[in-house]
Amino acid sequence: MAKKRLVLTFPPEVVERPVVALMVKEFDVITNILRAEIHEGEVGRMLVEMEGPGKRLNEGLKYLEDQGVQVEEAVKDIELDESLCTNCGACTAVCLPRALKVEAPGWEIDLDKDRCILCGFCVDACPLQLITVKF
Repeated sequence: MAKKRLVLTFPPEVVERPVVALMVKEFDVITNILRAEIHEGEVGRMLVEMEGPGKRLNEGLKYLEDQGVQVEEAVKDIELDESLCTNCGACTAVCLPRALKVEAPGWEIDLDKDRCILCGFCVDACPLQLITVKF
């Protein structure tokens, strides 16, 4: 089984069609929506994890592209300026998936990008505004 974390961008005319639901049904791809910003008549974006047999997953992604959806790998979507970070831990208090944590012995912020769902709570919590989410 192949697994990918992707950002899907929907043009306004595609937002109103159930293209993801049809792709899931037709290609048997497991889809976990981690974050979405979709409004009728506007460009929409979704952060998703998709899983399925490699060939079927690729066929499903090709289907989305054929429907006008832009498909991009979600890489380096969160950044922490570690050089200025004071390791106060404010960001860890709001990080539900525990992508940000502080642990002994170093007591420094550790960012696990694989656990991050790009919710943005840490951005608001950081008193020095050192975290940026690119979604």
